[in-house]
Amino acid sequence: MTDASSTNDDVKMATTPRPDASKATLPWVEKYRPQSLADMSGHEDIIRTIQRMMDRNQLPHMLLHGPAGTGKTSMVLALAKTMYKAKFKAMTLELNASDARGIDVVREQIKTFVSVKQLFSNSNQPKLVILDEADNMTSAAQFALRRMIEQYAANARFCLICNYSSKIIPALQSRCTKLRFAPLPESFIEERIRFIGTSEGLKMEDDGAKALVNVSKGDMRRVLNIMQTTSMAHDVIDAAAVYTATGIPRPDDIDLALTTLLNKGTTLATKIQRLQEMLKNQGYAMEDMLQFLHEGLSLRTDIEIKARLVLNTNLADIDWRLKQGCNERIQLAAVAGAFHKVRL
Repeated sequence: MTDASSTNDDVKMATTPRPDASKATLPWVEKYRPQSLADMSGHEDIIRTIQRMMDRNQLPHMLLHGPAGTGKTSMVLALAKTMYKAKFKAMTLELNASDARGIDVVREQIKTFVSVKQLFSNSNQPKLVILDEADNMTSAAQFALRRMIEQYAANARFCLICNYSSKIIPALQSRCTKLRFAPLPESFIEERIRFIGTSEGLKMEDDGAKALVNVSKGDMRRVLNIMQTTSMAHDVIDAAAVYTATGIPRPDDIDLALTTLLNKGTTLATKIQRLQEMLKNQGYAMEDMLQFLHEGLSLRTDIEIKARLVLNTNLADIDWRLKQGCNERIQLAAVAGAFHKVRL
């Protein structure tokens, strides 16, 4: 079993043709989705590995795992369209999280598809079963799939796509070639942003491209959705437009909040009041503010390590309570109290 991962050093921009007019109404996520392996870019080592497997007709069962928006589904669909071309729909079965994928689906729908051999086919290409978000499959379905992978290996290949490979049972993992998709590097995302901006005729500022990269967190799908939303609301895509369209706290506001929280001369009541005013006036979500406070905290060098460790623990507890549905105003006071305590 091999394990290939993407590297930041081996990334180049593929020459993608300008989308045709028939795709003008599609969401940009679909409009700019690669249609073949030749259009893929960003994970060059994985692309080469899959290309060689396909050329030698030695395609194994695969398990593609990694964060969302890193190109896992696009890679498999591009592989299928490159292999089958006009027979793509007949030779491919794709199931995702919107489909029922219990043990009945495995025994009936998938088994029916892989057990029927393609008639009048002059090639030895196997069928391809794509199970997107396979980590949401039940354990019973995964165990049923285990035997089917071996039984129909001569007629079909299975490709499992998930965010967390730990949720796939070991018996399935051992039967698949694991390919990990790392978050896309910032240089690639920025280059892709500028290419799409040029294709769409957008007026984009440098700080706008940097802001898109900053909020993407390596997720290309998220970048395209934010970029399209911003372009609909603003004539010029700059940093202010990106943060306004997404509602994500601006770096300046995060710095101001940290300065207020770490100020020894400010009373606790004043800190709470100023944070409440910022959230109300700017329309920020408490969870977003908490996340960026944590990131900003890691960049501050004027805080002792012991104090930073205490703050990280407290912020983690507050984040957990927020996700359980606790009152945001009370948790905001807890954030201010945590910072006020370590500065005493």
